[in-house]
Amino acid sequence: MAKLYTLAEVGEHNTREDCWVTVFGKVYNVTTFLDEHPGGDEILLAATGKDATDEFDDVGHSHDAWAMLEKYYVGELNKSNIPTKNIPSPALLPTKGVDHRGKKKNYFVYVIQFLVPLIILNVVVAFLSKSSAS
Repeated sequence: MAKLYTLAEVGEHNTREDCWVTVFGKVYNVTTFLDEHPGGDEILLAATGKDATDEFDDVGHSHDAWAMLEKYYVGELNKSNIPTKNIPSPALLPTKGVDHRGKKKNYFVYVIQFLVPLIILNVVVAFLSKSSAS
């Protein structure tokens, strides 16, 4: 059985030498990850002592980021300390290769990444066609 922690207990681990965060009711010791975090250590340090689920979820972390959490897991947040609005149903949590949050945003990015090169290619072909026809 996982060890239970209160938000107050998690909040005591709020330095670069000892940094714990809580996401979706799980407690993670991310001390060794501070220097590697792409957003900088300040973001993780600011997330101590509270439920950082909204902050984590708003960024739309990749499946790899979710998988990395496993190695930092130290226990569970005491259920009486978790705001119920922040706990997703298991169906909403990402599965391997699928990130359900930010799906519309990711779709838009993929469409743009596909269309921009096609537009550039069409412009180049049109320009070359006109110059060879002259």
